[in-house]
Amino acid sequence: MTKRRRVPAMAPEARRAVLIAATVPLLRAHGTALSTRQIAEAAGVAEGTIFGVFPDKASLLRAALMSAFDPEPAVEALKAIDPALDLRERLCRAVTLLREGMSANARLMAAPRELMTEDAEFHKRMFDSRNRIADGLAALMEPDRDRLRRAPEAAAHLLLMLIAVRVHHGLAMGDFGDMDDEENVSILLDGLLVRPLPTPPTESAP
Repeated sequence: MTKRRRVPAMAPEARRAVLIAATVPLLRAHGTALSTRQIAEAAGVAEGTIFGVFPDKASLLRAALMSAFDPEPAVEALKAIDPALDLRERLCRAVTLLREGMSANARLMAAPRELMTEDAEFHKRMFDSRNRIADGLAALMEPDRDRLRRAPEAAAHLLLMLIAVRVHHGLAMGDFGDMDDEENVSILLDGLLVRPLPTPPTESAP
């Protein structure tokens, strides 16, 4: 088996970026039970290179987690959805890309509790990340504000909650595994009734 080719000498910031990029998929595949040797091999560097730019493995894992939960790619993808599409189609596309992102990071949801318990900056970034994505969803709904029972900002958080419950089954009592992206959007826009309830007859005045 051929050895992974070593990358050329790089500046410290470039080495950090390479190590973080190599660590994110390993975290997604294996959780935090990683060795520095695995990370170094994936990055194509000597194991000692890690400790030249990170004080310890935990610091590298924290930086990789922050990268994995970076909202920028999702925010840019939401902006790229064609605003000329029908509201339902816009939201279906948004749900698909957000579900895929949440699913990719599903294994990492326990990691913040393990590595970030005392890290106030990380918790703030996670909160800000959710709000930025919610803002992107709200912007998608804004042209149809007058058609919505709730403001786009509130509807965006409701839709994020539906996606999260579906991806992270442990958040809910019951199995939502057979729900697809269109049904997520339909529940938000149409509710759960297959058809409207009949209007009860009004009693005539005596």
